[in-house]
Amino acid sequence: MIKAAIFDMDGLLIDSEPFWKKAEIKLFGEVGIHLTEKECGVTEGLRVDETVAYWDRKFPKHIVDKEKMVDNIVQKVGCLMEEEGESMPGVIETIKFFTSRNMPIAIASASSYFLINIVVQKLKIESYFQIIQSAQNLEYGKPHPQVFIEASRKLKVNPDECLVFEDSLLGVLAGKAARMKVVAVPYQHNFSQKGYCIADFKIPSLNHFSLEHFIELNQ
Repeated sequence: MIKAAIFDMDGLLIDSEPFWKKAEIKLFGEVGIHLTEKECGVTEGLRVDETVAYWDRKFPKHIVDKEKMVDNIVQKVGCLMEEEGESMPGVIETIKFFTSRNMPIAIASASSYFLINIVVQKLKIESYFQIIQSAQNLEYGKPHPQVFIEASRKLKVNPDECLVFEDSLLGVLAGKAARMKVVAVPYQHNFSQKGYCIADFKIPSLNHFSLEHFIELNQ
């Protein structure tokens, strides 16, 4: 029986993937690491420090100060979120699906608390969530399940009684590794990736989540 829902943030609640790509292309480019949008997609779903570490391994000696690079990317993405951020389709409706049933909900994101706070304020959704959990200060980011397990612990709900909504393949892997039910909501250009087959359902947007899905997930 599903007793709680956990939502990823980037690409699920807010259309932020273009912001991450824009920031990474600009800032990595300034140190001689010239990335395409497709190359940026390789690290989609990773924590930003893990993204910086990934490209540092690929292009050693280009990034002189990794911590500064992390901070610069976060600040750039935060500015873009504040200026241009828009809710993904079906966010409020899906949130209310659970709150109307008195079910607790959480955000569990690889992004920092700084960025999560910008998003929940921008979308005016902070009051709906009982728990906001970032992987920022955890030992592991996605695809490790730690951020989801920590969110379920704070919700006081067993992991196998939680339903996760995720857009990235790494997030789907993390949710399943946590023994949770997972609804994948990939971006259109990722929708056909075979890895999403491990999700319990795959839908094109949160607008497509229905009572029928919920009933089947509870069987």
